[in-house]
Amino acid sequence: MNKILTHPDERLRQICEPVELFDASLASLFTQLDQTMRAGPGGVGIAAPQIGLLQRMIVVDCRESRRPCKNNGLLYMVNPKVEMFEGEGLGREGCLSVPDWVGMVPRARQVCVSYQDLSGQQQELEASGFEARVIQHEIDHLNGVLFIDRVVSTQGLVRRLAE
Repeated sequence: MNKILTHPDERLRQICEPVELFDASLASLFTQLDQTMRAGPGGVGIAAPQIGLLQRMIVVDCRESRRPCKNNGLLYMVNPKVEMFEGEGLGREGCLSVPDWVGMVPRARQVCVSYQDLSGQQQELEASGFEARVIQHEIDHLNGVLFIDRVVSTQGLVRRLAE
């Protein structure tokens, strides 16, 4: 398990490099990401820069979310890219790298995402609802964008109350 970087760490604002080497070490890095995500409170997604690795890698797993949704299960996504989006909805988001804060953020309701799997094979999937929101949130991390940059509600950013 790795330490999660928190805002204002400058590494969270950097654009990540594409992954080009698909070997056993890649699977090991994803295992570290996954374990780190699960150790955090309510983690359903994590991006490599959150542990200081400036590579285009994300883990998404909405299967046990408090927000039940149709989902694609555990996803290890390399070089993910949103190819298509549809609709827009406003939803509450938080982040392991911005602890204790939540805000209302607009996101596409449905996305089609291309990515590579652990062996480098090109994949594509469709996601909607909460899972689509999580995927977009994690891809933002790969581009140096935090959810606090997208908060738009009149309530803005608020400190999360102890649950």
